[in-house]
Amino acid sequence: MDEKQSDSAPGAAGKQTREERLAAKLRENLRRRKAQARAMEAGGEAGAEAGGDTGENAALPKDAPKS
Repeated sequence: MDEKQSDSAPGAAGKQTREERLAAKLRENLRRRKAQARAMEAGGEAGAEAGGDTGENAALPKDAPKS
């Protein structure tokens, strides 16, 4: 038998499958994006009250006028 295909191969119990690793990374990414969206939403409300830009252009740097 080929040891690579055996379920009782040494170290196999500690390794995650590719699908499990991808699922974990997706969950981590989703949590990070939700936290980022909440932070942007909270920051956007404060910026709107102060008269700042909101929406997709809020994070863009302002270019200096060319003379």
